Amino acid sequence: MAEARRAAVLGSPIAHSLSPVLHRAAYRELGLGHWSYDRFEVDEAALPAFVDGLDASWAGLSLTMPLKRAVIPLLDEVTVTAASVEAVNTVVFTADGRRVGDNTDIPGMIAAMRERGVEKVESAAVLGAGATASSALAALSLVCTGPVTAYVRSAIRAQEMRGWGERLGVDVRTADWAEAARAFDAPLVIATTPAGTTDALAAAVPDALAAAVPDAPGTLFDVLYDPWPTPVATAWAAHGGAVVGGLDLLVHQAVLQVEQMTGRAPAPLSAMREAGERALGAR
Repeated sequence: MAEARRAAVLGSPIAHSLSPVLHRAAYRELGLGHWSYDRFEVDEAALPAFVDGLDASWAGLSLTMPLKRAVIPLLDEVTVTAASVEAVNTVVFTADGRRVGDNTDIPGMIAAMRERGVEKVESAAVLGAGATASSALAALSLVCTGPVTAYVRSAIRAQEMRGWGERLGVDVRTADWAEAARAFDAPLVIATTPAGTTDALAAAVPDALAAAVPDAPGTLFDVLYDPWPTPVATAWAAHGGAVVGGLDLLVHQAVLQVEQMTGRAPAPLSAMREAGERALGAR
């Protein structure tokens, strides 16, 4: 009988996470009956003790907020990708006991966009300025050949996004959130804001949300997946624009996590996506 192997997702809050559904679907498809994947409510204060308490049966961890930066001092190695945005969402425990941190959000974003036919764009817009926005800039450094306009709520956030742009080699320009409806004219729009935030655009547009979406929109990448579709995504699709959703991102980054943790590739993308769709449909 194969020796048991463990993995899990950590974060706070964590009850909403779809990661167990996706990873378990992959294990079933790959015939890894001796693998398990759980979720644990862990905040920044509890993280060091949790990681130190793991035994040799553990293969890896997925990390969500607020742990993506807090985990870095606990690691033996951080990949160039993760270091570029100072955010780790994947930890792999090697055979010799080392802790290696990576960021699969960035290549996951690129893969999700490519799946919808987005290979290169001349310009882009980013809504928001949090951790996901910095990952979006890292992805855009490989996708966008021209300027990226970030729509933010404060001067501090604007400065942070310009700083990330300099670090990542992206020509980042900033604009006030009140002008965010202008973002919809870009060939690629990445919305990184929490649920309900982007919907506030409707209040700034006289004819409501649909009026802010152009007649021939480009591609919208809305990183939310629950609830889905968002009002912006619905209006975008109604105008004939391509839409990439948060589940697309979640599945693609999870595929990379499964491959790193199990050493098996390719991970079953279709089975994982179908499991995620079923789980969301049941909520």
